[in-house]
Amino acid sequence: MYVPPAFKPDRSACLAFAAARGFGLVCAHDGRKPVASPLPFAIDYSSDGTPLLSFHVARGNPLAALADSRTPWLMAVSGPGAYVSADWYASPDQVPTWLYQSVHLTGPAAVMSEAERDAHLDEVSAVFESSLAPKPPWRASKMTAGRLSAMKKAIVGVMMRVDGVEGSFKLNQHKSDADHMAVANALAAQPDPASQAIAAQMIALRPQLDYNSAAKVAELAL
Repeated sequence: MYVPPAFKPDRSACLAFAAARGFGLVCAHDGRKPVASPLPFAIDYSSDGTPLLSFHVARGNPLAALADSRTPWLMAVSGPGAYVSADWYASPDQVPTWLYQSVHLTGPAAVMSEAERDAHLDEVSAVFESSLAPKPPWRASKMTAGRLSAMKKAIVGVMMRVDGVEGSFKLNQHKSDADHMAVANALAAQPDPASQAIAAQMIALRPQLDYNSAAKVAELAL
């Protein structure tokens, strides 16, 4: 990943972002071409602090045969992105751009044992179900034993040891306060959630600025 210094988050921020997203594009190579699948994941840590990504793929997915415990894979995790018009800047002679947050995690992937897979399934569903509170969490115990067994046989659990962590949080950090504020205001006024999410991130970076619509800013910052 190419990351200009102004946009480079630290390792802990990258891992926190990836864990909060919990969804990415995992990529490998079969010797002839790239192979990729979008999927949810969970992050744990080994006793020495190494991040461990756990996820699962359909048994028929070509990725299942490529997890050889040696070859590095890539998990690309992206958040919302937003187009920025050059007209929105306070300063002249600007160009259009995109603002975004993205993290790349790399390392070798290995197939899980059945016990590890089952623990992973419980963990990843618990993580996402917790975000739906106060809804009572769904649990695998709600399924009949036969149906649950059949579903488990249809997937392969994969554990990826994360050796490399890279991130780019491009949020206009290199721009003046006037330009930062002008773009954040413009994005906050857009109707799409992605633009508003980027505006909230920009506001969080420089909360001291006098953004338009205090009520809107407060809402975005939640």
